[in-house]
Amino acid sequence: MKTLTAVLTSAAIAWSGSAYAEILAMVNYESKTPDQVKALKLTGEQERREGIAILDVDPESPNFGKLLVDIPTDPASVAHHIFYDRSQTKAYVTALGAPALQVMDLTDFPYRLRTIDVPNCLMAEDVIIDEANEFWYLTCLNSNNVWQGRVADDAVTGEIKLPGIYPHGLGVNTDIDRILVTSTITADMKSPQEVVAVVKASTLEPLGEIKVSLKESPSGEAPVEILPAPGHETPVFYVTNMFGATLWALTWDPAKEDFDASQVYDFNELGAGVLLEMYFNTAGDRLYVTTGVPGHLHIFDLSEGPLAPKLIKSLPAGEGAHHVGITKDERYGFVQNALLNLPGMSDGSITVIDLKAGEVVGSVDTLKDMGLNPNSLVLLPQWNHLAGH
Repeated sequence: MKTLTAVLTSAAIAWSGSAYAEILAMVNYESKTPDQVKALKLTGEQERREGIAILDVDPESPNFGKLLVDIPTDPASVAHHIFYDRSQTKAYVTALGAPALQVMDLTDFPYRLRTIDVPNCLMAEDVIIDEANEFWYLTCLNSNNVWQGRVADDAVTGEIKLPGIYPHGLGVNTDIDRILVTSTITADMKSPQEVVAVVKASTLEPLGEIKVSLKESPSGEAPVEILPAPGHETPVFYVTNMFGATLWALTWDPAKEDFDASQVYDFNELGAGVLLEMYFNTAGDRLYVTTGVPGHLHIFDLSEGPLAPKLIKSLPAGEGAHHVGITKDERYGFVQNALLNLPGMSDGSITVIDLKAGEVVGSVDTLKDMGLNPNSLVLLPQWNHLAGH
């Protein structure tokens, strides 16, 4: 096997000689389960693999779907998500195993993973960056805590202890001195939760919980991701309920110094379930939401305000539709189709969507055909729109 440096150096030579359009995506992947591999009719014994791949996902490129770089990683780490800081000069990689958090300096090519020593973080999920790009927050589902670190030097600077909370998604607004953390599900996947924890940002002190369900407790809604809606004087956070298939809004009430919670859309009416990620356009009048079953990307009009999202279109992707990479010009969205190697949510493809035309225009099956599932996707910084993240 080539060394990481050799692989990346050869790729750099290839890229520097290219004279055509391309859009490059960075995807972390792992092997499909034996049953999934069997269904694909792949021959021979498939050794478990994990790694980070860089692919050309531009449907107009002659290298569309080509695997340009393959960075092998520890096959036991179960690398989970990739997140950028706000300058898009660093990429943070979380893992459900160990190490919990690694980082790549994207200004130093060839890219190299460096481990950040985060104590007592079990099942690392999301890395969220504050508005000033000063601090990152790492949610640790199985150790009931969130760690704070400094973006400049990645020194760990604080811990939010959340007994009884299973942290996954996180949102922060320093203007109102609040951090919100979703409590999603227990590590054994048997006990979905129903609340969002509220934390004082300046002191990392837990203040309380907000229920995001209209059902009696325990509702099993499993709030998973949370994202601030851009462009509003009064802060609003959206929450996706993974198993409840509902979208909620948490609106800040300055008089109470607390949030009002309301359900703003029910995906059950569409026959859609397993709500996952959210994204916004630059103008803040479009919201994109993925659902894993069946795999779809849903496009909402927010012109009537954040509490009244109107569905424009639901576009088919693959089973387990999860993360989306959106180009800076907002033309293309690339939907990564796989969730935790789960049955019925592990298609393994990347669906290419023309967001301006509102239609599917292609599919990247490169990893799928190799017996691999992409676990998350971002575009390289030259092409990547943070889309509210």
